[in-house]
Amino acid sequence: MTVKIPTTTIGATLIRSFKCSFFPSDSRTTRNSSSKRRKSFRTVRMGSFSSNLSKPESSSAESVGDTTDNTDYSSFTNAEWKKKLTKEQFYITRQKGTERAFTGEHWNTKTPGIYHCVCCDSSLFHSSTKFDSGTGWPSYYKPIDDNVRTKLDMSIIFMPRKEVVCAACDAHLGHVFDDGPQPTGKRFCINSGSLELKPHQQQQ
Repeated sequence: MTVKIPTTTIGATLIRSFKCSFFPSDSRTTRNSSSKRRKSFRTVRMGSFSSNLSKPESSSAESVGDTTDNTDYSSFTNAEWKKKLTKEQFYITRQKGTERAFTGEHWNTKTPGIYHCVCCDSSLFHSSTKFDSGTGWPSYYKPIDDNVRTKLDMSIIFMPRKEVVCAACDAHLGHVFDDGPQPTGKRFCINSGSLELKPHQQQQ
């Protein structure tokens, strides 16, 4: 549930700043990138956003490459995850870290395909739902099926947020906000380091 702050001049400025970042709590705090942020949403895939909405997504296309299995990822130790992941991937997905804005591999990627979890390979987001939020992180207006879930993040006491995690392995992906485009109005603000893009041609 989003906390509403009175829309005074100062309050409006603060909440805009808060909602455009992940609020990392350590020394890797996101740099001020407001000068780079654009005011309008633009789709990053072929055609306009309206053309994306005019063509319903194929459920079969979204399921391509979904390799979710019955592995019990809850039993994985940190040592096992460190062997499987890079240092950056481990920091983001297992320690709830945040990459700096405009530095991740996929923040501006336009390649058609499916974004998978780097930890368990579950399919998470289709490129057709990716849009340019101007925040410097990959942004999507909806996930694939129920392959992600959300939970309350109270790491910032005065600004409760919804953390986004992989439903299969509980990897931290990012956060979701209610300022995205239609048809969902959601902005799934995701770390590139938690994702692996598999282009369509590799899945055929």
